[in-house]
Amino acid sequence: MGLHGVKAVFFDLDNTLIDTAAAGRRAIEEAPRPLQVISALQSKHHYGEGEARAVCDKVQAKLLKECHDPAKMCITDLRISHWEEAIQETIGGEANRDLAAECYYLWKMTRLQHLTLAEDTRAMLTELRKGLRLLLLTNGDRQTQREKIEACACQPYFDAIVVGGEQKEEKPAPSIFRYCCDLLGVQPAECVMVGDSLDTDIQGGLNAGLKATVWLNKAMTAPVDTSPVPHYIISSVLDLPAVLQKMEHNINAKLETDHMASSDE
Repeated sequence: MGLHGVKAVFFDLDNTLIDTAAAGRRAIEEAPRPLQVISALQSKHHYGEGEARAVCDKVQAKLLKECHDPAKMCITDLRISHWEEAIQETIGGEANRDLAAECYYLWKMTRLQHLTLAEDTRAMLTELRKGLRLLLLTNGDRQTQREKIEACACQPYFDAIVVGGEQKEEKPAPSIFRYCCDLLGVQPAECVMVGDSLDTDIQGGLNAGLKATVWLNKAMTAPVDTSPVPHYIISSVLDLPAVLQKMEHNINAKLETDHMASSDE
């Protein structure tokens, strides 16, 4: 692999290599009871279970809609504000910044503990790296993403790691993909992008003219829009080696066809 076609694979991080969404939910509900935000709100601050769950649900909703400008506010202040607003919206009364900060740090600590790079994913990356260059390309705030990378200990599996929050532009801008190509010494037409987001990973790979885009669609549900269209769709990141083998087979078959055609002329 890599002789004729693919030389490098770019991987997204959140909800592609690690299940960030599940880790966030588990930090609220499945952590040991002293570390559960819901439990802390009930036992230490005398919230009813319904109230505590409502606060956490509101925070999860705010995270999904989050727009962060690091020039205006650090990510820590923004996320403490999410908890502060959620508490006030649920309970009323005056804002309680101290309680909001306590909830945020408890949630953040337990979420990081639940962020793991699965053993079978580690094995796949190790095997792929024998013939390809691998790069981690993640959007997001520098501090937050570097903490996740450290927590899941994925650094040894990659030739380079690029965090969008450290660059001038994030995915889907072509510039960050060109930067990644330059880091690895490869051309866009020799690279594959793998990720769960049509808007950033797939559109970005298409914008940058990569050889192929692979969309991780765990639910295997049809997208609402028909655009952008990925080259390949997989339900598990572990399906990627089969896709790469298929690509290599197609490339070799085309080279053979082209050689036969030229021999006939």
